[in-house]
Amino acid sequence: MKLNQLSDNEGARKSRMRVGRGIGSGKGKTGGRGVKGQKSRSGVAIKGYEGGQTALHRRLPKRGFNVPSPKEYNEVNLGRVQTAIDAGKLDANAPVTGEALQAAGVIRRVKKDGVRLLAKGELKAKVNFDIAGASKGAIEAVEKAGGSVKVAPKPEASE
Repeated sequence: MKLNQLSDNEGARKSRMRVGRGIGSGKGKTGGRGVKGQKSRSGVAIKGYEGGQTALHRRLPKRGFNVPSPKEYNEVNLGRVQTAIDAGKLDANAPVTGEALQAAGVIRRVKKDGVRLLAKGELKAKVNFDIAGASKGAIEAVEKAGGSVKVAPKPEASE
């Protein structure tokens, strides 16, 4: 057998249906789109339209409030910090900042609005944190281990 003798199995490749090519093709005139009107035209997508009845997403009540520009933090758990200290990637004696966590490979990059410390995991080492935010449980766990958490002050809202 040679390369020029290779071919697909019979029926493996099916040619596409050519619509709108005459009444004898079975897909002529309207091309399978039904009859006339907006939906028979190309480029029409009527999402959520209910034939003139008020759409469901407009009938339901609105709830809650969305903050226009919420803070986004890199979240770091205490267990992840302890793992980095055990591996020798993070110095427990130096203050732990976002840049130090990035250099240790705990977080990928210091972007967003800083680093926020969360309480998942266990911290055994005495560590001093200098970060943008921390949960109450994380602060308690760090202070229980003998360390401290210095949280950057929140900027005052200007009116």
